[in-house]
Amino acid sequence: MQAASFQRMWVKTTLIVSPQELRPLVSPSATLLDQWNEIGRKLVAMAEDFPEDKYDYKPATNMRSFAERLIHAASANYFFTNSALGQKLPGDEDPPRAQFKNKAAVVEYVKKSFADGAAAIKSKGDSGISNAVVDPFGYDDPQHAGKAQIRLSDLAHNLIEHSGEVYGQLSAYYRVAGMTPPESRPKK
Repeated sequence: MQAASFQRMWVKTTLIVSPQELRPLVSPSATLLDQWNEIGRKLVAMAEDFPEDKYDYKPATNMRSFAERLIHAASANYFFTNSALGQKLPGDEDPPRAQFKNKAAVVEYVKKSFADGAAAIKSKGDSGISNAVVDPFGYDDPQHAGKAQIRLSDLAHNLIEHSGEVYGQLSAYYRVAGMTPPESRPKK
C-alpha cells in the first residue's frame, strides 16, 4: 500500500514540473567548483567569525586548536591543487601554528587554499577533472599511498569531504565554547 501511494505521489509530482521549469544541468566541473566553493565559504566564514582571543582554544588538551584545524584543512587542499597543477605535493605535516602570527594570517591562508583549488578546477575544465593522477592517500591506506591512481574530480571530492569533516569538528568547537556557528544562526 505504501509503495503504491508513493508511486502515485511521484507521478503527480513529476507531472506538475514541466521540463521548461527545470534548471538545466551544469557541467561536471561547474558542479565540482560549486561544491568546492560552498565548503570553502563555510570554513572562511568560521575563520573570520571566531574571536581571535579564542583561536588557540582546544576543547581538550590532546586536540588541535581551532586555528590548527583551519590550518590543517587549508593545507590538505594543496594535495588536490598541487596534483591538479602537476606540482610537488605538500609534506605530511601541516604548517606550524607559529607560522601564522595572527587570525588574519590564518584567514588569508584558508581563503587562498580554496581560491587556489577553485582556480585549478576552472583551469582543468570538464575533460581535465577526469584525468587520472597519483592518489596521495592510497584510499587512506598508507601502504598504498602514491601507488594508486584516482580521478582528479574524485580527489577533489575527497578533499571537499575532508573540509566538511573539519567544518563539523569546528561547529563542535563553537558549541563547547558557548557560541553558535555562523551557518546555525537565524538568517536575516
